[in-house]
Amino acid sequence: MEHFVVSARKYRPQTFEDVIGQQAITNTLDNAIKNNHLAQALLFTGPRGVGKTTCARILAKKINQASGGDLEEDFAFNIFELDAASNNSVDDIRNLNDQVRIPPQTGKYKVYIIDEVHMLSASAFNAFLKTLEEPPAHAIFILATTEKHKIIPTILSRCQIFDFKRIGVLDTKKYLEKIAVQEHIEAEDDALHIIAQKADGALRDALSIFDRVVSFSGKELTRKAVTENLNVLDYDEYFITTDLLLDNKIPEVLVHFNTILSKGFDGNHFITGLASHFRDLLVSKDKITIELLEVGDNAKKKYLSQAEKCDLKFLLQGIELANDCDLKYKSSKNQRLLVELALMQLASVTYDGEKKNSKPYIISAVVFRSKIAKKSSGKFVVKEEIKAVAKQETPVIKDVPKIATPSTEVVKLELINIPRRSSGLSLKSLKTKAEVAKIEVDFEEVEGLPADVFSESKLLLLWEAYINILMEDGKKSVASIMNSNVPSVKNGIIHFQLPNAMMKDQLDRAKFPLVKYLREKLNNYKLDVVVDVNEEETKKYAYTPDEKYQKLKEKNRAIELLKKTFDLDI
Repeated sequence: MEHFVVSARKYRPQTFEDVIGQQAITNTLDNAIKNNHLAQALLFTGPRGVGKTTCARILAKKINQASGGDLEEDFAFNIFELDAASNNSVDDIRNLNDQVRIPPQTGKYKVYIIDEVHMLSASAFNAFLKTLEEPPAHAIFILATTEKHKIIPTILSRCQIFDFKRIGVLDTKKYLEKIAVQEHIEAEDDALHIIAQKADGALRDALSIFDRVVSFSGKELTRKAVTENLNVLDYDEYFITTDLLLDNKIPEVLVHFNTILSKGFDGNHFITGLASHFRDLLVSKDKITIELLEVGDNAKKKYLSQAEKCDLKFLLQGIELANDCDLKYKSSKNQRLLVELALMQLASVTYDGEKKNSKPYIISAVVFRSKIAKKSSGKFVVKEEIKAVAKQETPVIKDVPKIATPSTEVVKLELINIPRRSSGLSLKSLKTKAEVAKIEVDFEEVEGLPADVFSESKLLLLWEAYINILMEDGKKSVASIMNSNVPSVKNGIIHFQLPNAMMKDQLDRAKFPLVKYLREKLNNYKLDVVVDVNEEETKKYAYTPDEKYQKLKEKNRAIELLKKTFDLDI
């Protein structure tokens, strides 16, 4: 059996030209060597698997080659690597300081590569400070770390810092294509793209995943094999989900979600992926942002096609709902229901019959067409005007009298019935109906609503009837407040006096359903209820124990005798 070498070692770059995604750093280091402008202490920092140690080794070899050495020589005896994760004590650094004093036997420089330098103890850092500040002319230090913030500032100030960035998805995919050709592997473009995305900017991780998937699928690397082996939810599932949401097919999308769960995928993984899918559709809608779409060529065509069918409002609201579901997922006790609720809300966003008006009136609008004859140059000219008014179950305006002025006269008023689309299974419709039953709105913004005159006696009957309704609903506190006084009518406005501000605030909070009830029963959509506080009455109310005792004395003077006889306290 032939010995297998993993791709991360087999294809490790040997020159700066082979390093992927770090051109700015490699060019800087190359020019520094050519111009003899290289610092004696360098710090390479960045995420794992982006080429820090590789660049350190290439630089260590190239330093001696550029100083007149053999270009074929690797100068292995001049390069010393120290793993600070396992050699982090003061003694280890003291041994290193002793070695630094000895000049190289071949070549001009001795290069010390200290990997994971942030693992050094505080004492070891302090022992290293003097050597790092004033190293011998033949010594160059290259420090590498993934956590720069853990290195003490006195070390950072003595180093020339190079920040390595994550390698882009497209750069990683191109490198994997190159390796696939060398290994004689037929790989689909989408398959390599998924591997590059899964690596999250670390080329070493991408090569490890590549080896793993090749072991699973052999010489043919397909998208299906990659998604199965890496347990990645295929983007086709998100395209299907989005199509169902756009078609408002709530039952079908719930069944599709159940199918995804049955394959072993987590609900949180699904909803976060759906948010990313909406984001990709959003950037696909504009030529300026389409370069932000990091997917394969085949997937890009699908995204562009589906983006044309998606409204911008749907995508923005979809990202918001999916992100909100993701934030609540971990704290939810019923996580599956949380995701299903988000899907039902998403499926209701584009439902035509449920679009919200700019002003959420509780009575749906119908249209009256009025024919108006306007007097012009001594003649009447008939003109049609369309006016939207509020619709009730039984139209209030039956016979409209003619309104004659020197210039106009209304000659006809006819009601136009506009058929409404029947509501489907929509969470938004159910929620809206529930809110409509509880919330009152301002009708004064709508013209043409009735405002019948009503008597105070009829108001009192309705007032008492509403108190009974509150008692049946268990709202005894509000009912008691309404029963504490009698309302009065002044200029079409209902006034109700209360003895204190606390009772007023409580009634004000429950006023909207009351106003709605009275407007409908009295057929007057201009009326309002104004709650006043009678300050004189407020002073008569007793709050403290002493005030209550005085009130009781006024009603029954025998209480004073009772208090003295039994020596009672208030």
